[in-house]
Amino acid sequence: MKNNCKIWVQNTILGLSLFIFQVTFAQLPSGTFFFEEQVNQKIITHELHILDNYLTYTMYEKNPAKFIVSRGGFAKVEENLLVVLLEFNSNYQNDELRMLNIPFQQEGQNLVLDIKSKHIFKPKPSLTQYLDGQWLFATRGPDEGQERRGEENPRKTLKILTNGRFQWIAYQTETMKFSGTGGGSFTSKDGKYKERIEFFSKDDSRVGAELTFDYELKENDWHHTGNNSKGKPMYEIWTKRKD
Repeated sequence: MKNNCKIWVQNTILGLSLFIFQVTFAQLPSGTFFFEEQVNQKIITHELHILDNYLTYTMYEKNPAKFIVSRGGFAKVEENLLVVLLEFNSNYQNDELRMLNIPFQQEGQNLVLDIKSKHIFKPKPSLTQYLDGQWLFATRGPDEGQERRGEENPRKTLKILTNGRFQWIAYQTETMKFSGTGGGSFTSKDGKYKERIEFFSKDDSRVGAELTFDYELKENDWHHTGNNSKGKPMYEIWTKRKD
């Protein structure tokens, strides 16, 4: 009788452990990940951001600078698939993709995605800064009670800041019209926001530019002021995207 109870307890613990492993595995890991590959003597960088179950995936060349593609949307894991309901797709006019189903697994801290071939994405070291998160463009400043673009508006400009990396994307969710994206590294400290552009869909020649802005947080709003990439004064108000 005691042996039977012991076996039952062992089997219960084993089953519970497997259940916990499966639940843990089904969770989408947050972070910034990179994969590089050589194609026709060119190095292509694959940059992947996962933040609050939102994913962006961008491909570009660094030298010489060349933007290739960017896609993103709401992501989840279903069994061994990474399923992404796309909000934007820079290549939509050619492929008409609104959803991605990518074979997926974790190997330690690495993410392995089967995109035509096995891509092993390695995590960037975690870095927490002011302004981290997802931001939606709301309006031009100053704030005088004017109409704002909200989550319900299909026309969006999203900016993701995480692990010292930034990416903005302008798009339309109903028509999937893609207006542009850019990204790279950033710092935000003591009211100063600085970014260095590493990819830019509209103009590859802008890669390498460094821009400095002032920032101020007011409740859920980020007030962003300074000169844009063309040297013209700007005042933008961004609002924190709700989970």
